Amino acid sequence: MIHEILPVGVLQCNCSIFGDEQSREAIVVDPGDNIDEIEGVLRKHGLKVTAIVITHAHIDHIGGAAKLKALTQAPVYMNVKDQELYDHLEWQAQWLGMETPEQAAIDTPARDGDTLALGAATFHVLHTPGHTQGSLCLWIPEENKLVAGDTLFAGSIGRTDLPGGNHKQILGSIKDKLFPLPDDALVIPGHGPNTTVGHEKEHNYFLQDL
Repeated sequence: MIHEILPVGVLQCNCSIFGDEQSREAIVVDPGDNIDEIEGVLRKHGLKVTAIVITHAHIDHIGGAAKLKALTQAPVYMNVKDQELYDHLEWQAQWLGMETPEQAAIDTPARDGDTLALGAATFHVLHTPGHTQGSLCLWIPEENKLVAGDTLFAGSIGRTDLPGGNHKQILGSIKDKLFPLPDDALVIPGHGPNTTVGHEKEHNYFLQDL
């Protein structure tokens, strides 16, 4: 499977572009900004986007969704518990000192246990509240990869001091939804370098009491 990671926007959100070599279909996760660069990757591989998945409704992860949707006509997937947060995109833009991006309609509510298919791979939606109430991760067993959004980072976890955050909740999400995954599963966080589930179990300071 094709998989390219582009750090986009002022906060360098990791946007993942997954493509199937046979069907040339693609899933784009967290197109926060720099849609021209995302389009360039799609064009390079000859990919057609069939789904746009948002791990949570912070502007750095969802800010470019409307542009990408207009470009590709692909549906946008997001957990409905982040809709209120998305409805306040203007406040988020003011907080970062940037222009408010166009807001895309959410076409499909992404719920815990839902799946999306891409070629022979299945993307499993894991609802992992804590960073926001609608935060989700994508587990792809055929690739042994976890797209973690801002739930889990290399050496850290998502901040919980913003609206919708809950520290106890994010720890529970990691323990119940992410720790059962294989220790060698590759974790692609919302920001920063990749890691593995096992490495974070053993070395992540915030998770030692789990």
